[in-house]
Amino acid sequence: MSGTLYVVATPIGNLEDITLRALRILQQVDLIAAEDTRHSRKLLNHFAITTTMVAFHEHNERDKTATLIEQLRGGKSIALISDAGTPTIADPGYRLISAVRAAGLPVAAVPGPSAIIAALSVAGLPTDSFQFLGFLPAKASARSKALEKLRGEQRTTVCYETPHRLLKAVTDIHDILGPECEVVVVRELTKIHEEVVRGPVREVLAEFSAREKVRGEIVLLLGAVPVVVSADNWRERLRERLAAGAETPKQSVKFIAKEFGVPSDDVYRYALALRNDE
Repeated sequence: MSGTLYVVATPIGNLEDITLRALRILQQVDLIAAEDTRHSRKLLNHFAITTTMVAFHEHNERDKTATLIEQLRGGKSIALISDAGTPTIADPGYRLISAVRAAGLPVAAVPGPSAIIAALSVAGLPTDSFQFLGFLPAKASARSKALEKLRGEQRTTVCYETPHRLLKAVTDIHDILGPECEVVVVRELTKIHEEVVRGPVREVLAEFSAREKVRGEIVLLLGAVPVVVSADNWRERLRERLAAGAETPKQSVKFIAKEFGVPSDDVYRYALALRNDE
């Protein structure tokens, strides 16, 4: 009989947030693959768990995967844990999961804390549809491009951010997506200094600009981003469609009005003016 790989969620702060099932699995498995054994030792010691641990992180993931699969084939069960929260979510482990499944071996989820879901639950933003971007790019140019893609995004956007880059990220959101873009900064979830700062990005930027230093784990959320339409943009697009002649002027007007959210009467008047000029 082969062993099972358990993907075990651990607390993101408050140690009381671990589930009874997670504790039982961590006690019963033959091995725990931990992102940082020194960090995870604190958790195991707190609950008097003596299961053997092995380091499993982004730097040794490829090398360790084959070894862990052989142990699973030999009948040993293994628990995969990260430093905090649910493994494989912006953390190492997905390659291991993929390889274990490809080998035909069982994988079981032991759900629990997740910083993404916890932040969404207290942010007060719509949760019927959202996207997770991981960490925003560290480089300014790449971060700007990532934020530019969010123009017109109607889903709630969730990402992680580091304390030393938070102010830069919020500044870029202000400059690229506009001062009224709704932003929520959730910091130190489930810990003593848990904090939620919400408001238009201009207010959030002022709040963190006034602080000498920002500490802790941070989840950054953005509400729906309005589409800022330049008159030149839709007019240029209309001229292109009319010049192409692939559709009637009426069809071009209807398309542009819908695509850019511009009143059809305005588009029609501009199309008429173009025809009169010709």
